[in-house]
Amino acid sequence: MHRVVVLALDGVMPFELGIPPRIFGVAIGPDGQPLYRVRICTVDGRAVSTDAGFAVVPEYDAGELAEADTVVIPATHELGPIYQHGRLPEPLARALAGIRPGARIVSICTASYVLAAAGLLDGRPATTHWRDAAHFQRTFPLVKVDPNVLFVDDGDVLTSAGVAAGVDLCLHLVRRDHGSEVANQVARRCVVPPWRDGGQAQYIERPVPEPAFSTTAATRAWALERLDDPLPLSGLARHAGMSVRSFTRRFRDEVGMTPGRWLTLQRVERARHLLESSDLSVDQIAARAGFGAPSSLRQHLRSAVGVPPAAYRRTFRTVTATPIATPVAGA
Repeated sequence: MHRVVVLALDGVMPFELGIPPRIFGVAIGPDGQPLYRVRICTVDGRAVSTDAGFAVVPEYDAGELAEADTVVIPATHELGPIYQHGRLPEPLARALAGIRPGARIVSICTASYVLAAAGLLDGRPATTHWRDAAHFQRTFPLVKVDPNVLFVDDGDVLTSAGVAAGVDLCLHLVRRDHGSEVANQVARRCVVPPWRDGGQAQYIERPVPEPAFSTTAATRAWALERLDDPLPLSGLARHAGMSVRSFTRRFRDEVGMTPGRWLTLQRVERARHLLESSDLSVDQIAARAGFGAPSSLRQHLRSAVGVPPAAYRRTFRTVTATPIATPVAGA
């Protein structure tokens, strides 16, 4: 069983603290057995305050970190010298030094400051709450900060944007560990979307739009039903009733990425689902996901998850795949 240890710091935010136990705690395998064991600890095993007017009393201290496969640090507003000077308090530094080699380390929201102050993000991509991104970059200039995404997966170190983006990141980890089928089951159990389009750029404060404001939502829904079609930018803009320039600008404002990038991500997700749940060949999946050539599917899947289609299927193929009917010529 994968061991997840959540390190609660003084001033922890209860919502973010509750995300890892909730997401990992309901993940079960085909035999109905839990896939993760989640424990909450503090640096010294004593109670910590929250920003909601009550304290959290843990069952464990930082000694649990030595046994963790994944360590998650939720956000806190009380970062003190970390936020001000980029320095870790000595007790916290000692606690983090006890994390065993090879463990995954995850931050939710402003807990990215903790990872950066520990030197874990030097030279690596990372994110944090969009409101703190500029300060975060100034405080830790060696970190490659991306303020637009919901989370960054850099292998053994992962960071999320603000608040609910921690849900997206934890679901991503379940998906990475056990595939889309298990992650989707967890999402349904928690009544949250298994995958959110775009990044946190769509949540940045902006002036209230005019009543006649037009969106790209209908075109995105239309495109999702036609991923196996070419879907050029001009066709998307035409469906939305906008010029290409206006459509691209509006799309970026709403979703946080270009239409082309968004389409690629949706096609990768379609391909992953088909690899896990069908007997279709790689050629057929490339066509149905809209990649056309298998080489394009291989390139984009390897870029997204680090492995080619065959290896992904071996890892995440469900025991009882549901065959997908292939149209009969002339039918």
